[in-house]
Amino acid sequence: MHIPEPPVQLGTPPSELEVPYSSLEYRQHQMFPRLSAAEIGSLQRFATPMSFSEGDYIFKTGRVALGLFVLLRGRVRIFSRDSFGRKTLVTEHDDGHFMAEMAQLSGKPALIDGLCLTDCQTLVLEPEKLRALIVADAQLGEHIMRALILRRLGLIEQGLGPIIVGNGGDPRLVRLQGFLRRNAYPATVIDARHDAEAATLLADITTGAADFPLVFCPNGSVLRAPDEAQLASCLGLVPTFERTHVYDVAIVGAGPAGLAAAVYAATEGLSVAVFDQRAPGGQAGASSRIENYLGFPTGISGQALAARAFQQALKFGAHLAIPGKVIDVKREDAQFMLKLFDGQQINARTVVVASGAAYRKPGVNGFERFDGRGIYYWASPIEAKLARGQDIVLIGGGNSAGQATVFLANFARSIRVLIRGADLHASMSKYLVDRIGSLPNVSVCTRCTLQALDGDETGLTHVRVRREGEADEVVETRHLFLFIGADPKTDWLASSGVELDSRGFVVTGALLRSAGQAGMIHAFPLQTSLYGMFAVGDVRAESTKRVASAVGDGAAVVSQIHAYLSQATATAQNV
Repeated sequence: MHIPEPPVQLGTPPSELEVPYSSLEYRQHQMFPRLSAAEIGSLQRFATPMSFSEGDYIFKTGRVALGLFVLLRGRVRIFSRDSFGRKTLVTEHDDGHFMAEMAQLSGKPALIDGLCLTDCQTLVLEPEKLRALIVADAQLGEHIMRALILRRLGLIEQGLGPIIVGNGGDPRLVRLQGFLRRNAYPATVIDARHDAEAATLLADITTGAADFPLVFCPNGSVLRAPDEAQLASCLGLVPTFERTHVYDVAIVGAGPAGLAAAVYAATEGLSVAVFDQRAPGGQAGASSRIENYLGFPTGISGQALAARAFQQALKFGAHLAIPGKVIDVKREDAQFMLKLFDGQQINARTVVVASGAAYRKPGVNGFERFDGRGIYYWASPIEAKLARGQDIVLIGGGNSAGQATVFLANFARSIRVLIRGADLHASMSKYLVDRIGSLPNVSVCTRCTLQALDGDETGLTHVRVRREGEADEVVETRHLFLFIGADPKTDWLASSGVELDSRGFVVTGALLRSAGQAGMIHAFPLQTSLYGMFAVGDVRAESTKRVASAVGDGAAVVSQIHAYLSQATATAQNV
């Protein structure tokens, strides 16, 4: 089904368009700065002149724009269109303004329309040229980057982008929401049970329960119960790669370690490709507030930290494929070939394994029955909304569990925290232990384990808890949060032959069992048993499972990659 776009009348006054209130209103001067003549002169060497006539679209929703446009003369209206036929005014540009947001930095489809109200003369900077400008002119680059980021935040705040219709508590809808949110992609979510607009939207569509959630994409297509990969494809988020191109570095995983490696490698002039199957941030992205990371005395959420690193990597020219799931890697002819889930193949001279670890699932009979139906592995505002005013259970005694507990305590009526140990001090930072101890709606059950789950057709309803030396207790809850340790994500390395330890983590440097291998890579502590493959962050054996350590690994590996590439080049020349 295609949803027709409404006609736009030239010269329609802004008062006739829906103009939502934004808390970013006071930052309008940063969101929509007017470039000076000197600034336009600075960027002119990176730009190409382009003219448009009155009534032309400079860019359209759902289509890839040419890049950033500087308006030299004329007037352009920026607005969004949704599936109800409504137009939402974003702003109007005139002489000296530039038109773009984060999508134009990475070459993704536009989220808005740009309509010429008059004849217009512009300069266009394609994504590669835009990134070159941002690096070459630091002050102008800072102004542009700030504006691009704030504009994306404004679109998210206004709920622009695809429309998702479904049951607000449906785990499939929650998962799609989480995917878009962690990728900083705006969306409107309509609860079909309570929203009158949903009836209008669905009036001419015959669907059954299995079709939900429905997603109305900006390009007019409708997805029925899509997975994340299908949604990403519809939104144009999945990039394509040139088979003949060979990257200097292919990084698998966009957590703190992978993003740090991407930023430092790109700033050193290496060509970089980054792959992650879901979103930037990894496990750290689930942290509602990290307060012990250097330089952030008031704390920062894991998602915000990941978003900043992601934007830095884009700024310096890294090619980020998110979602982009690597399913296989092989070393062939002194380079690596990576195969993606969609069949694409990528070639790289080196590989950085930064795929991290995933939270474990408890070995409880029937667990799969409730996975996604009352069981959560993240504590974002999406899950917090579902748990508001509820009695919840959380399992885990590490820092991630502590951060989630502190965050969820602002929403839940009560939280029962289950840990196997005698207290929290053995595995959690003291500041979190102290904060949890001061929360009146949080209780900690020590030496407790999960024994069983029970529920009904809607999902989880009860958990059975066993405390050492006591009879089992049945706790009523529809929300169980799990933060119970992690297993390495190394299944995609199965055919590579790389050495893993007994728990499945990647072995590096001096830890390699073979004396010959250890001697070969003596100069490269983060290198694996495969020459040219490195491992960083949580996936690396014996690494410290902390954000700062992961970032340190990502920074340190770049110098080792440079040394390896120099050796490889010298060896090739001597052959």
